[in-house]
Amino acid sequence: MSRYDNLEYRRAGRSGLDLPVFSLGLWQKFGTDFSYDTQRAIVLHAFELGITHFDNADRYGPPSRAAQQFFGKVLRRDLAGHRDELILTTKAGNPIGDGPYQQGGSRKSLLSSLDNSLRDLGVDYVDVFYHHRADLSTPLEETVGALVSAVQRGKALYVGVSNYDPARTAEIAALLRVAGVPLLVHQPRYSILDRSIEENGLLDTATADGFGVVVYSPLAQGLLTDKYLTGIPAGARARTSAFLKPEQITDEYRRRATILNKLAADRGQTLAQLALQWVLRRPEITSALIGASSTGQLDHNLGALAFPALTDDELAIIDGAI
Repeated sequence: MSRYDNLEYRRAGRSGLDLPVFSLGLWQKFGTDFSYDTQRAIVLHAFELGITHFDNADRYGPPSRAAQQFFGKVLRRDLAGHRDELILTTKAGNPIGDGPYQQGGSRKSLLSSLDNSLRDLGVDYVDVFYHHRADLSTPLEETVGALVSAVQRGKALYVGVSNYDPARTAEIAALLRVAGVPLLVHQPRYSILDRSIEENGLLDTATADGFGVVVYSPLAQGLLTDKYLTGIPAGARARTSAFLKPEQITDEYRRRATILNKLAADRGQTLAQLALQWVLRRPEITSALIGASSTGQLDHNLGALAFPALTDDELAIIDGAI
């Protein structure tokens, strides 16, 4: 059986590019503070399971650029012969240092970061180059010009944005379309606990402007698992991460998570699998970024695809819990 029989692939908006419904994000646990051998095993296992899309950024580590340097090593040693089967992405714009050129949406910041990312990864081009975060202090036309230059110079095949609001997304999509480099994809946060892209109109913008949506944090940094139902385990992300704090583990959170966990159990799956299925129920969603600390966790998350679609009644229970 081919690795490509394992996963569904979805078209990214009105482009010609298909992405697996699950993509591997290197945001966390792929810096120098984790075992290289474990990280390598996860990446290679993901590829064998049909995950061809690996999402990176200059900021990912720690320290910044460490995740890209790690992936470059794996690519060189293990996956060099598969480059044409991989979708490699990187981002620039979030701060990676104190200097004025280590953040923002200027031509200098974006194109310099891209050159460094290509060196980190050991490749001539990335498949998608993102502006990581809107920079209201830089003219949008300059940011667009940098993204277009990346494509025209052969350093990126497509461009994307992340964490843009709907209005600015529509604006940059229009400018890119005029320049002949359509916006391929937007990468926002989305989960049962964070539905802002449904509420603010971003999904409608995606349909209107024809770009795909690749969502991050579909498990809400672990809140949509059974890990915190009875407390905060030692070594859990809520104790070690800058993105999840112990004060978020409230009684109200546990009440909601317990309802969701019971629904998942009634369906014969885990809360994490339920949460991933919920995200993928929307046709606008091209792919969900998942992380992993082991190959077993990766297998578990991909197991979400084995369950029947959520019914209207089940969706109502989820809505009622939140």
